Amino acid sequence: MAKLTRRHFVRILGTAGTGAGLLGWPWLAGAGQAKGRVVIVGGGFGGASCARYLRRFAPDVDITLVERDAKFVTCPFSNAVMAGIYDLDFITHDYTALRERDRVNVIHDSAIAVDPVGKTVGLAGGDALKYDRLVVSPGIDLQWGAIEGYDEETSATIPHAWKAGSQTMLLRRQLEAMPDGGVVVIAAPRNPFRCPPGPYERASLIAHYLKQAKPRSKVLIYDAKAKFSKQPLFEQGWQALYPGMIEWISETDGGAIERVDAKNMTVYPTFGDPQKGDVINVIPPQQAGAIARTADLARDGWCPVDQRTFESTVHQDVFVIGDASIANPMPKSGFAASSQGKVCAAAIAANLGGHDLPDPSYVNTCYSLVSPEYAISVAAVYRHGADGIYAVQGAGGVSPKDAGETFRREEARYTVGWYQSITSDIWG
Repeated sequence: MAKLTRRHFVRILGTAGTGAGLLGWPWLAGAGQAKGRVVIVGGGFGGASCARYLRRFAPDVDITLVERDAKFVTCPFSNAVMAGIYDLDFITHDYTALRERDRVNVIHDSAIAVDPVGKTVGLAGGDALKYDRLVVSPGIDLQWGAIEGYDEETSATIPHAWKAGSQTMLLRRQLEAMPDGGVVVIAAPRNPFRCPPGPYERASLIAHYLKQAKPRSKVLIYDAKAKFSKQPLFEQGWQALYPGMIEWISETDGGAIERVDAKNMTVYPTFGDPQKGDVINVIPPQQAGAIARTADLARDGWCPVDQRTFESTVHQDVFVIGDASIANPMPKSGFAASSQGKVCAAAIAANLGGHDLPDPSYVNTCYSLVSPEYAISVAAVYRHGADGIYAVQGAGGVSPKDAGETFRREEARYTVGWYQSITSDIWG
């Protein structure tokens, strides 16, 4: 990354991330010949991107998007909402543009069953949708009960806030109600999980809020891992902005939480003393969303796919994208899901139109706000080879550790610009 100017690097990311490279593939000139019915389950970063770009690649394909909620609330920037930097409307998007601009039939219902032989998707409302190709982009579900004492009912008082919306605002209200000098406990899970830098951005932005409103308070991160994404950069930012306010307890120091006592607001690590908190945020282990597991697409919690097309290795003509898929070394992030959605759309358009799919490329960048004017990032370009997806050496990288205030401030601007750009690209 140090070898590239910021402008050049952002241009590379923008081209790969918006699918401009796909739009230049020669076979797309004939993709309008593609016919068929495609059902997409899940209207998040992966599913909505797939719907929009499939319409671009194959104008005559019948596309139905099944999404339970009328509005989608993004996990990216939910930490900033929780810290009071933005309001919930900033991260809330609807499906008007997909309906009107992209002619996608959007159905607000829940997919509850898949018949891969009869090629139908059963909905909670009773309907059954026929498909020629099915895309499943269900995101994640939380593994309730993986931590003793922490279940879905408990999350009403001890939030996970790992699905944005009401949980985001619950954590926000608890921080506002906490006394100055209070303790915030964040329990971070083992890999793999959605958004590897997310818990540490959350700790950063909570500290930003506390520094202004409750400066005698402290944030404790109990971590089930021995290291975490962008760790040197986060720790450098914490020292610069919040000295003494954030403490990270690693797995080797007893950071893995094995029990939660909601009544007494106490967490119990695998070893060491129990810890009381004025606010406790438990992020439990995760797995592929329910419909992926119900449809027998998952193995050991996640869905194996042909990483060239994202077609399931379990059921033919069914594709799984986003957090639910096994796409290592790509992280489970919104940017990665969108990139996968576009490649999947190209694969389906090629298949239905009788074309071969060229070798795809993918891209991801994970921006993290340490404060509203201090951001860090990690980015990579990926290609597909004989052994699946691999990161292209020398492409991307992490923010330089020796960067000054101006650089960090510019990264914060890029962070907001990236979010506004990608959400506009997907939802309009």
